[in-house]
Formats: sequence, C-alpha cells, structure tokens
Amino acid sequence: MEPIIAIVLVLIGYAIGSAKLINQGNEALVERLGRYHRKLDPGLNFIIPLLDQIVMEDTTRERFLDIKPQNIITKDNIYLEVDAVVFWRIRDIKKSYYEIDDLEGALTQLTTTTIREEIAQNTVEETNLSRAEMDKAILDSLNETTEKWGVEILRVDIQSITPPESVRKSMEEQRAAEIKSRAVILEAEGEREAAIKKAEATKTSMQLISDALRADSDTKEILRYLVAQDYINASYRLGESHNAKVIFVDPGKTSEMVRQVIAESAAQENSKNPENGSA
Repeated sequence: MEPIIAIVLVLIGYAIGSAKLINQGNEALVERLGRYHRKLDPGLNFIIPLLDQIVMEDTTRERFLDIKPQNIITKDNIYLEVDAVVFWRIRDIKKSYYEIDDLEGALTQLTTTTIREEIAQNTVEETNLSRAEMDKAILDSLNETTEKWGVEILRVDIQSITPPESVRKSMEEQRAAEIKSRAVILEAEGEREAAIKKAEATKTSMQLISDALRADSDTKEILRYLVAQDYINASYRLGESHNAKVIFVDPGKTSEMVRQVIAESAAQENSKNPENGSA
C-alpha cells in the first residue's frame, strides 16, 4: 500500500511541477538542457521537470519608454533640450531574449542616438516646422535595427523641444515681424483692390457721360452743368475739412457756374413737381 501512495505522490508532484500557467498577454521561453526548446503561449502548459526550464516570461503588450531630456546641437549650432517617448512591443520573444542583452537599455540608447542624429541634420526652424516628418524618420530608422531584436517600435513622440532663452526671444520677434509684414501686405492688397474698383467705376461713369453727350444735341450746356456740379461738390468737401485751405478761382466763371447750377436745379425741381410750376 505504501509504495502505491508514494507513486501517487510522485505523480502528483510531477504534474504540479510540469504544469505552468501563462497569463494572457504574456509568453515564455523554455530551454531543455540549456538549449532553446519551445515557446509557451498563454494558458496551461506542461514541461518536463528537471529537463525543461522556463528562462524568460515577458509581456507582448504595448509598452512605453520615456527618453530623458537630452541636450542636442542642431545644424545651425544651437543647443536644444529634447524630451521624447517611445511606444514599443515585443513581436518575437525568442529574438528579444537571444539577440540582445538588456533590451530596454538598448532601446533607450538606440533611440537617444537616433534622435540626436536626426535633429543634427536640421536647423532650429526646420526642427520646429517638421516635427511630424522627424518623428516618422526616427521611427523608420529605429525599426530597421529593432527588427532583428524581435521588437517593433510603434510610435515616437517628441514631446518638447526647448531652445535657449535668447533663441526663444529671437523666434518670438521673428514671428511678430512676420505677422506685421503679412498685415501690411493685406492692407496694400485691399487698397489696390479699392483703387481698381474706383477706376472701374470712373470708367463706367465716363462711358455713361459719353453716351449722354452723343445722344443730346445740347452738348455744351451739359458740360457746363457737370463742371459746375463738380466745383460745388469740391467746395462742400473742402468746407467740411478741418484744415484751412485757400482756393483761387475766376470770379466771373464762378458766378456763372453757380447761377447755371441753381437754374438747372430749379428746372429739375419744377419738372418733378408740376403743381408748383403752375402755381
């Protein structure tokens, strides 16, 4: 009876020792007698005690790696403080264990070096303007190396690029000058459009006057009326101005033009109100 109990206990101990539970999102590597044997997937797995050994269990979920701020010199010799974060995951757990030692440390050093190389190829202005393009270039460069490690870099986000105080002030002044320049250009374009519209209106008016002169036989009377009307309008405008002005005009012609305008205005008023004329 005792040998049977002993055998049962051995079998139970063997079953307990051989059963390995891998959580969802994780994978494990098994070595047999010191050599890679197989990969364990999530769930219940069995190994041979004493012969098999789990040498690594790691997650295949997405992770992030915070890159500490780095002082980097740009193409135009300006020091920038750059802070970035990298999102990555293990695609091949076997490669991530056997191809590289200290995976996270290697990723940190590789990312830092790649960011330095990429920013060193750009000026400060280019670095600020092409942030998305620079992130993609760094991502592509990282994946070329990490593929053989069984790692995929999912995203590279440069969180902040901080130039020195003197450079920041210079950039702010440059942006203010650009805004002012754009405002001046827009104002000039508005004045140009207004001048074009005024010229087109003048051209239309002249065309109407020309048509009226050709249609009316009493051309001289119309011309006298128009000249006098322009004179009186100009006088009104000058009178409304706050600046003092002195105008020299031929008195004889002035009286004649004023009388003609008054007569013309009275005639037009009578034609509009026949009852007043009959009275």
